[in-house]
Amino acid sequence: MSPVAHLTPGQKIFAFASMCLGMFIALLDIQIVSASLRDIGGGLSAGADDTAWVQTAYLIAEIVVIPLSGWLSRVFSTRWLFAASAAGFTVTSLLCGVAWDIKSIIIFRAAQGFLGGSMIPLVFTTAFVFFDGKQRVVAAATIGAIASVAPTLGPTLGGWITDHYSWHWLFFINLLPGTFVTFAVPALVKIDEPDLHLLKKGDWAGITLIALFLGCLEYTLEEGPRWNWLEDSTIRTTAWISAIAGVMFIWRGLTAEHPVVDLRALKDRNFALGCFFSFVTGIGLFGTIYLTPLFLGRVEGYSALQIGQAVFSTGVFQIMTIPLYSFLATRVDLRWILMLGLALFTVSMIEFTPITHDWGGRELLFPQALRGMAQQMAVAPTVTLTLGSLPPARLKFASGLFNLMRNLGGAMGIAGCETVLNDRTNLHFFRMAEHLTPANETMNGLWSDLSGTTEASVAALNQLWQLTYREALTLTFSDAFFSIMLCFAVATVMVPLMRKVQPPAGPSADAH
Repeated sequence: MSPVAHLTPGQKIFAFASMCLGMFIALLDIQIVSASLRDIGGGLSAGADDTAWVQTAYLIAEIVVIPLSGWLSRVFSTRWLFAASAAGFTVTSLLCGVAWDIKSIIIFRAAQGFLGGSMIPLVFTTAFVFFDGKQRVVAAATIGAIASVAPTLGPTLGGWITDHYSWHWLFFINLLPGTFVTFAVPALVKIDEPDLHLLKKGDWAGITLIALFLGCLEYTLEEGPRWNWLEDSTIRTTAWISAIAGVMFIWRGLTAEHPVVDLRALKDRNFALGCFFSFVTGIGLFGTIYLTPLFLGRVEGYSALQIGQAVFSTGVFQIMTIPLYSFLATRVDLRWILMLGLALFTVSMIEFTPITHDWGGRELLFPQALRGMAQQMAVAPTVTLTLGSLPPARLKFASGLFNLMRNLGGAMGIAGCETVLNDRTNLHFFRMAEHLTPANETMNGLWSDLSGTTEASVAALNQLWQLTYREALTLTFSDAFFSIMLCFAVATVMVPLMRKVQPPAGPSADAH
């Protein structure tokens, strides 16, 4: 008998919606502080380097716990792990809001990320146990939308809250939904039973290795661009620790009898390709979330609220695409929908590449609309194609690895974009400076000022430097969008390698 046979359709939807709410607030908090770090630093009397850890600590903790969620859910059961995570996430959100200095908020954010991250993969598992047929398509579409929209809305909502209230409310808004999820989920999500005996035979070596591997990797990716990568001794150390621990973790995952992460699932072609597509969509999702607000802030001088309003269209168009995806998913091979989504993302990045210094919300509307539609068409079918045909016994472990690849892609995407911005800006600046001569007609006015008084010369030089730097920076953003485009172009042509998936007829009785 199915473990959810006792639930009515309405109860299943309510339980799933409650878990989706938990997933939403956990994903929202990845980026909700990104537009408000300056305000947080000012309120806690902290410098920019220390304040950056408010976001980095969350990301490191989240990326470490996500692949462990499958084993943790077997130990504590899905409902109690989710409920405990939601309760802890709520408490740590409160503590973040009342933090008294930068050290305290960094510690609380790390705990918040660890507890929030464990909720995300459990939603994927539960969706495939609760639903089948057309309902499973809608569930996958909903999960795909949340996975993309929540981080996209983070800077928008965060900027609005900080402008109208204070940065403390970035965390206080989690209290009501977090409390609701804490009590709603254990009441209805009864799909498995806890097995505390697994603690005795847990793969503690594997847990240690994956924590070292992912924690040091995330630190290296986050801090590397700021400290010029391997030229910094700390970055070199964390990179070496991550590389050694990563190799040992892979060896452990392939040889241990009960590994904490089942890497052998990558032998399945669809799962391996699905993880790759999840990785690429992570690059695109988080990379563009990083680049667009940064462009509007650095080049256009937008405030946090103006940035949020300008990028809001992506989420709107993604939500509007959900009915179209649900209609197509029951009639068209999901592989071709995935290919369409990846191709649309490629086109949207092409539309970003001619970006100029005077682009604002109006000019960004069309490429962002394409990106919003692409995210829905790419993420949702990837979920079903990768996880939809797996037996429930493997689904818990597989969903953690699948979600890890998206977040890992996001971390590498942001790090890659930062590196492009750091390296290519100087290159473009010096190339443009070579052409700034009196023979350049557009510079005649500035050159005449340079030959005048000392004050006029200094002002003209400053203006000349600012104009050149602005144009060099704009060209660099174009380079970064082009790099993301190349990733999606490669992913698009790889879609036909996936096998067609015929989802199971219904929830399996062995899901417990």
